[in-house]
Formats: sequence, C-alpha cells, structure tokens
Amino acid sequence: MVTSPNSTLVWEGQSVDAAQQQSRGSRLAGGLCALGLKEGDVVAVFLRNGLEYADVVHACRMAGISYCPINWHFTAQEINFILNDSGAKALIASQDLLDGLKGELDPTPVRLVVHAVEGAQDYEPWLARQPAYDGPFVAPRGHMAYTSGTTGRPKGVIRFAFPVQELPQRLAVNRSLIATAYGLQPGARTLLTAPIYHSAPSLYFQNALMLSELVVLTSRFDPEQFLQLVEQHRIDTAYMVPIMYVRLLRLPAAVRAKYDLSSLKFIASTGSPCAPEVKKAMIEWLGPIINETYASSEAGLVTFINAQDALTHPGSAGRPLMDASVRILDKAQRPLPAGEVGLIYVQQPAYADFTYKGNAEARQKIAHDGMVTLGDMGYLDEDGFLYVCDRDSDLVISGGVNIYPAEIENELLKHPQVADCAVIGIPDAEYGEKLHALVESEQASPELEAQLKDWLKGNLAAYKLPRSIEFRKLPRDENGKIAKRKLRDAFWGSEQRKV
Repeated sequence: MVTSPNSTLVWEGQSVDAAQQQSRGSRLAGGLCALGLKEGDVVAVFLRNGLEYADVVHACRMAGISYCPINWHFTAQEINFILNDSGAKALIASQDLLDGLKGELDPTPVRLVVHAVEGAQDYEPWLARQPAYDGPFVAPRGHMAYTSGTTGRPKGVIRFAFPVQELPQRLAVNRSLIATAYGLQPGARTLLTAPIYHSAPSLYFQNALMLSELVVLTSRFDPEQFLQLVEQHRIDTAYMVPIMYVRLLRLPAAVRAKYDLSSLKFIASTGSPCAPEVKKAMIEWLGPIINETYASSEAGLVTFINAQDALTHPGSAGRPLMDASVRILDKAQRPLPAGEVGLIYVQQPAYADFTYKGNAEARQKIAHDGMVTLGDMGYLDEDGFLYVCDRDSDLVISGGVNIYPAEIENELLKHPQVADCAVIGIPDAEYGEKLHALVESEQASPELEAQLKDWLKGNLAAYKLPRSIEFRKLPRDENGKIAKRKLRDAFWGSEQRKV
C-alpha cells in the first residue's frame, strides 16, 4: 500500500524531495485540522500549478479531507457558487488571482494566501508554524470535481470513502488501473503540463507524486518547452490532451527534430476524444506510445485504447478497463446492437460510489441498473470497442436529421489556422436549428472564413456544413472543456429548445 510520496517534484527550477513533500503535507493537514476541518470536509483551492498543490494532495490523503480546485478563469460569481455549494471551510489561494477579482469573493471560508499582502494570512509563514498531523489513520480523499453543467448549475461530485479495512485491496486495484490507463509505475519520470484544476490532470498528479521517481510540473503548456523538458529530464511518461497534440504537430519540422525524445514510453490522454488523423500523426512521429482513456469525474477511468488498437480501430475510445462495464441503451433504456448509436452507460467497480453535493435527485436521474450515463452518445463495434459520437445535449437536429458536431470539429481542427473550435446548433426558422461554428484563431478574417468553408466542403456531406462561422475566444468549464452551454445560451437564452 502506497502511504507516502516517493517522488522528487520539480517546478520552475525548484525541487522538493519526498521527505519534504511529506513534511509540508503533514503540516498542512495539521493546520487544517487546527482550523476545525475534519474527515469528510472540503478545502477549496484557487491556485495555478505550483508546489502548493502537492501540499494539498498529501494533506488530503492524510486527514481525509477533499480538495475542490477552482478554475482560475472563473468569474467571482462562479467561484462564489462553488465555495458555497461545496461547503468549503478553508480556501488556499494566490494573491494575484484574488486581486483579479477586485474584492468580489465571498469572505466566508478561512483564507490562506500564497504571497499575501498585508492583512491576509500568508500561506508559507502560516504553514511553518503548524504542527504535523497526528490524527487517526483515515481513508484518503482527493479531488472534489464540479461537473461541466451542460444544463443549469454545475454539480459537485462527492465520492464515498472505502472502509479503512478494505484500503490495501482497493489501493492495489487502483494502482493496477493507473498503471494501465496512465502508465504510472514505480520509478517513472513524469511530466504534467495541464492545469491541476481539471479532474484528469489532478488524478494524474496525485498518483504521480506517490509512484514516480520524478514529477516535472509546469505552469502551462508550451509545445517547444514540452520537448525541451522531455530531453532535459529524460521523461518517460506524460499526460496530454488532444489540443496539445495539435500544437506539437504544428511546430516546424526542424524544431521537432531538434530534441531527443527517445526516453518517452507512454503518453496518456483523456478529457476529450482525439481525432483519428491527429492520433495517427502522433504515433507516426513518436511511435506506439499514444494511449487514450474514456473517463469522467463521476465514473472514473472506464475504457482504454493503446496505439496499436487505435490504428486498427480509428476513432475508438477502447474497450472496458479491468472490470468496467459499458452498455449502449436507447432513450427507453433498451440495449442496442453493435453499431447503433445510443446513450453510453458505464460502471467502474474500482471506484467507490458517488453522489452530487445536495442533489441526490440528479444522481438518481443518470442511474440505471447499477450504471450511470453522463449523456454521451456512442456505440460498440463487433469487437467491443467503444466509439463516442458526442454528448446527447450537443446533438443538433436540423430538418429532422441528427448531426454530431464532434465530426465537424475534428475536420476544422485539421486546418493549420484553427487553434480550437466548437460547433453548435442555433435557431433557424426553416430547419429548427442550423449549424454554427465558433473558432479560435490568431488569423481571424473574412478570408479565413472562406477558406474554412472550402476546407469542409471537400470532407463533409453538405448537410454537415456550418451555415455560419464566428471567430472568438471560447469559454471553458471547470474541467477545461469548451462550455458549449454558455455558447448555446447566447442564441437560445433560457427558452427550452423546440427541436
């Protein structure tokens, strides 16, 4: 059973070994308990990636406290909702992030502020004064995620704890799951460039600290810096998301060839489906080391596909991980045969069950026969491989025809001037709704709009072509995914969709 960190953590030239991590985490756990937090309580975290996140991970493991990371792109209103809804009894925050909110944040939780100005509790001096945790051995806790909230407010996912006597067996199962899905093994040399406030990077970070020999953490993703760090630290295991692949592949060939990447053995990806062409290009460049997982905050890691299977089953999210189950059901919850698109229902018994904070009814609504659905649409092929088409809520019905925006988005992302994109349905008097593409690009212009329309014409059926294209910065939810609900609300408002 893993009970203490084994890694050295490196961040922006600073290095913290395993003993220092354990000491800092223990003092944070002791300090939170002194503030009145107890097992099952929540501490909110409003930080960029940094060494303090390791303190939080270890403290929550020791004291059985959950941490609720907050996306630092959020407005004060969004943050206040999460602080109040989660019931957080303390907030660990960066002074510069608080300054950006101009005093609009709810003052209720006790604040511990990194680089605090006068009048605030400065985190580092406070931490140095705290006693080491001396409480009972409890079941470790981790990330308390807030869902993306495709309708209404986001919901806090609270995972129940396993009984202490079951922990050795449960942790062994979790270790096997993490080794398969994330490639994290004892002695790994890992790199994390994604924000820890997202669920998957948070899970990756927790396990990397406990298992790896080295964990290199950056404040943000930069494609060339990623290559530099792999070479410098002989990284063998990394976590990425598909948009990072796109940005790496757009580096000039001379830049990509400049770095020795031979140490890389395993790249894990989850969060959003990867376009088959992008994955194929990454495999051709780096070899068969690109791996993908279908997962969610509620269900955990559900399916897995390695590079070899991705080439023979392009577009698939893989087969069930370990003892996980995947079923495809229609709206009446009847099983569908292979190849037919329906709602994806899953169960991963490696995880304890969960509920939504203060919203047991919402938890009940997504359940069926011991499984849950997050509204994703997909199908299983004859070999049992899962293909995720889109979210049920993202489905566009135009003139009675079902259109899955993910297919169009994948085509747009192939264009070298598209940084990211979202396709949604907007009101249309004749067809009920029509396709509208929203694109992030540094080259936004009427000329690029015409290029993109021509680009899509050669690759998609006419009924799948967006009728309009808008250039803008795309809003994101607390899991880093594009917040399509916000985009749709600008066109549909609070009205129920009529299609």
